[in-house]
Amino acid sequence: MVLHAQDGQNLGTLFDSLKTNPQIRSDEILMERALLGKSMANSKLFPKLDAFGTYDYASSPTGMLPIAPNDLFVMIKDQSIAQPFSQNIFRVGAAISMPVFVKSIFTMANKAKIMYSSAEAKWQIDLLKNEAVIVSSNANLQYMDALDQALEKKRTSLETVENLVNLKVNNGRSPESALLKIKSNINQIDLMRNNIAMNREKAIAAIYTLTGLRVEQAVSMQQTGSYSNGNFKVLEPLQKKIDATQMGVRAEKEKLYPALVLHGNYNHSYAKSYNNSTAVNENYATVGLTLKIPIFEKEQYVKIKQSKLDVLDLQNEMEKMRMDFSAQAQQLEVSLNLLEKSVELYKKSIVDKEELLEVAKVAYGSNRMTIEDYLKYEDDLLLEKSKLYKVQAQKWQTLMKLAVIYGNKIEDIVK
Repeated sequence: MVLHAQDGQNLGTLFDSLKTNPQIRSDEILMERALLGKSMANSKLFPKLDAFGTYDYASSPTGMLPIAPNDLFVMIKDQSIAQPFSQNIFRVGAAISMPVFVKSIFTMANKAKIMYSSAEAKWQIDLLKNEAVIVSSNANLQYMDALDQALEKKRTSLETVENLVNLKVNNGRSPESALLKIKSNINQIDLMRNNIAMNREKAIAAIYTLTGLRVEQAVSMQQTGSYSNGNFKVLEPLQKKIDATQMGVRAEKEKLYPALVLHGNYNHSYAKSYNNSTAVNENYATVGLTLKIPIFEKEQYVKIKQSKLDVLDLQNEMEKMRMDFSAQAQQLEVSLNLLEKSVELYKKSIVDKEELLEVAKVAYGSNRMTIEDYLKYEDDLLLEKSKLYKVQAQKWQTLMKLAVIYGNKIEDIVK
């Protein structure tokens, strides 16, 4: 359902809406898959029970079940006794097998558990990334809204001067070109505001894509904390994936260990005995233990080598990402300090340029300044304001990038 800004204009509402985002849902499915992987590994410890039914034809009478020699001698002496041999035998029964000790099964279960932790860490990082995108997009909205207000203020100021210029032109005290220059500046302001409106839609669309909420105006937000550096939390999903892959190498090696398996079989056989065609029904069951000791498993050796290469590949990727994030973090931390200083400097500069503009208005009104010189003061003030608003947006964006890299909780930084 699409909601508008008036339905919930705060960051908390936008953050809550992230939980229904398809990206977050994809991570939740990944977590469910990891849990399923653990269940699949543990399920190999359970007995396997199969029912079966068979029909066998043999070219010569075949035994329905093993017969003890003493019992067989009695049957041979007394042909009235149906002997359990026949050319056509029907069987039904059940077979059971269960691992008693297969070391790799427990290791694969641990691998699946670590994969779940990796998926959970990815879910947390992706949520942080999306929250950072919302804050950054909202900062862009704030920047464009503030710039639009500055342009509106400049337009109002120019309209006031336009009336004065128009009066001077009518009195012959100023050339008509001065009025055209004012009108041209006002038209340029309208064009800039139109471009801002188009860019606003991009920022609004970015927030809507993540939350399903359409914000018509920038959401108010305030910095309540800062980032906390330390370990690169953003790398945690990959690190856990490496741990899981290493566990996979261990599991592949353990498949070369001896394995002890319990097996059992029960079957009921029916046939007509070959010696007197009497119907025979026999039950037979076995149970036992099998110790399997791999001696030569070429395919398994290849799998071990492949799993080791998978670990090396992930470790190399981790090292590259660690270096990349280390460089990013250093650059962003320095930039954040410089941006904070720039904000204060631009604020002071704007105060000075506002005062200069007032002086320029008086000078132009008393014919001590040309219209070209006056317009430069208007442009200088607008330019300084646009720089301030842009730097403020960049500050938010830089802070959010650092929060994601270090895995800081964004709700503790901005409200």
